[in-house]
Amino acid sequence: MSEKEMFLKIKEGEYQTTVRVLKAFPVDKLDFKPHEKSKSARELAYNFALEEKVNMDALAGKVDFSVYGGTPPQNMEEILALLDKNHKASMEAIKGASEEQVNGMADFGGRPMRIMDIFRAMMLDSIHHRGQFSVYIRLAGGKVPSIYGPSADEPWDGGKGN
Repeated sequence: MSEKEMFLKIKEGEYQTTVRVLKAFPVDKLDFKPHEKSKSARELAYNFALEEKVNMDALAGKVDFSVYGGTPPQNMEEILALLDKNHKASMEAIKGASEEQVNGMADFGGRPMRIMDIFRAMMLDSIHHRGQFSVYIRLAGGKVPSIYGPSADEPWDGGKGN
């Protein structure tokens, strides 16, 4: 299995977990912020959809973080639809890229970086924000799903689909 194939397999599993976490958030509390300096739950959830676009920009040779942002969708259903759309496009772009291309270099916010390493960095950043979002769930009164093991609210089934 190539590095790209292994990455795609892991990325798909992490994506499924992220969707479960986002769906666990109380939809009537998307404006929740744990602190005045924090993003709202809506903004943080929207970030997952934006991060998927970075992979495609990396394949195009340049990631310019100033172009990401904008107004997040108003509800979780729209955020999840955008995340799904961007995830599918990102996965197809990576699948279609040659080994030479994913091992090439791109401008990542002003510094050169191997494209495969950009993919990995964005997946790890998404995992980081997913952990952050799980705290938002708890503080907003929701139930935190299992992620890599059981949570206080949900037992773990060993990764069989829970």
